[in-house]
Amino acid sequence: MTTEQTFTLRPLGPFSLLEAGAFGRAAEPAGDWPGGGTLDPADGTLRLAFCRDDLGGQVGVALRADEGGVHGTVSGLDPGDPVDPVRAQVARILSLDGDGAAFLEVGERDPLIGRIQAAAPGLRPVLFASPYEAAAWSVITQRWGRGQALRARERVSRELGRVLEVAGVEVPALPTPAQLLAAERIPGMPELKQERLRAVARAAQGGLLDATAIHEGDPAEVRARLRTVSGLGEFAASLIHLRASGVQDALVDGEPRLAALVGAGYGLGRPADAAELARIAEAWRPFRTWSAVLVRAAGRRLPELAAAPDPAPRVARPRTPVRPRPEPLALIS
Repeated sequence: MTTEQTFTLRPLGPFSLLEAGAFGRAAEPAGDWPGGGTLDPADGTLRLAFCRDDLGGQVGVALRADEGGVHGTVSGLDPGDPVDPVRAQVARILSLDGDGAAFLEVGERDPLIGRIQAAAPGLRPVLFASPYEAAAWSVITQRWGRGQALRARERVSRELGRVLEVAGVEVPALPTPAQLLAAERIPGMPELKQERLRAVARAAQGGLLDATAIHEGDPAEVRARLRTVSGLGEFAASLIHLRASGVQDALVDGEPRLAALVGAGYGLGRPADAAELARIAEAWRPFRTWSAVLVRAAGRRLPELAAAPDPAPRVARPRTPVRPRPEPLALIS
């Protein structure tokens, strides 16, 4: 028997649940949201289903916002299970563990950031539910388009994970590491991806994908440790670090679209190189990650950035022995 519990998050500074629900979807297929969530435009409810940080099970959370804050109704907890860890995890997912008022100060120092903040009021980074889920997604998406990967994640979640009722709607959540490792076969996955998903599950059980350790660790050391997991390369390590741990001030580099938008926004006449991006991002401290996400997710709402050319997409070579990197834009939006 499970129970429903509730909590309230009171954002510091501006926050928009509608922006969170629409995050990353402007140019992507429906449902491609970092946390696998769905926003109901009729009543403004954001529904999530995910593995708890303790990896012991899954929960569903229905979120609604009003002047009193962001209110969550949690389903899937056993009687006596505390709701506070779920509350903290949701705060991290929606970047409500950060100070949005302090983030506005970056816009006061940097006019471009300030204009994008005004064009996207209350937008904050939306993260994967956990480093474990980001790592699993990295493996699932390898060599597959987003649509195929989303369907595969849905199947694995329904057959091996847990389907939760969230505000009257069934929402599947990924299997826990224990559920993945107990399965004789992971449905819909080729053998190599099955092996890599099991490697991710073992790494999670061993503590390598702990959100706090990744958040607080030295970025270079954290990413090096993540790359020791079979199937997690440089791109995946960056994805997990930037989009699942809640870091707010890590420098985002190696992002072609971000470089193109920064080059257009700061009058460079071409994409910013690594040194230029690092120099420009100094004004974004202590929110360099948040600022990069803002530019990438909402920069095209400004006329001068709307016309910035997109970098050419990477083309995978089917027979190459080297695993191709997924489209790098997914790192931050």
